[in-house]
Amino acid sequence: MNKIAAVESETGAVRREPTQKRSRERVERILGCASTLIGKSGSDAMRMSDVAEMAGISIGSLYQYFPDKGAIIRTLAERYNVAGQVCIADGLADVRDREGLRRAFGELIDVYYAMFLAEPVMRDIWSGTQADKALRDIDLADSRINGAVLAAARARVDPEADRAELETSSFLIMQLGEATMRLAISVERKEGDVLVEHYKRLVLREMMEG
Repeated sequence: MNKIAAVESETGAVRREPTQKRSRERVERILGCASTLIGKSGSDAMRMSDVAEMAGISIGSLYQYFPDKGAIIRTLAERYNVAGQVCIADGLADVRDREGLRRAFGELIDVYYAMFLAEPVMRDIWSGTQADKALRDIDLADSRINGAVLAAARARVDPEADRAELETSSFLIMQLGEATMRLAISVERKEGDVLVEHYKRLVLREMMEG
């Protein structure tokens, strides 16, 4: 019998975390199939029965790992967030001066926007963030983590700056960045590009003048 441990995320969602290789591979297959279905028709149209059929497992087996569709979507959202956090941490790791901060953060905005544009699953999940409290909580936690990374980079650039002020403004910058990306992908591409560029100018001015 597969050993599966129950885990509870920060959002309060409970799913069963596999501890054996075969079970982990099954979870990866489930998430891959869910991503394919979301990419084709959107998360609203995705059904648990469709995921189970595509993954080649019974619906009962699927529910052992994910109690509902929301658990799958939240897991995918958390994975995208982790990838984004790694990208941001790596991008800011070597920042030591204002010009380096300006260049690195500007590039990160472009990279993050490109991720939203390239990943239909990511777009679908985050376009519905405001309607799902669990996703809002995940989004908020993500902004806090990334805000702390940005604040640390800014503190390296300006060691005399008020750290509490840096942390507050960096948290806000990251949260506004998420909101900007969601807005940008909800409008025509040309307008979205303009919105992202405006956001970039605003936050870079804030950080360079701060």
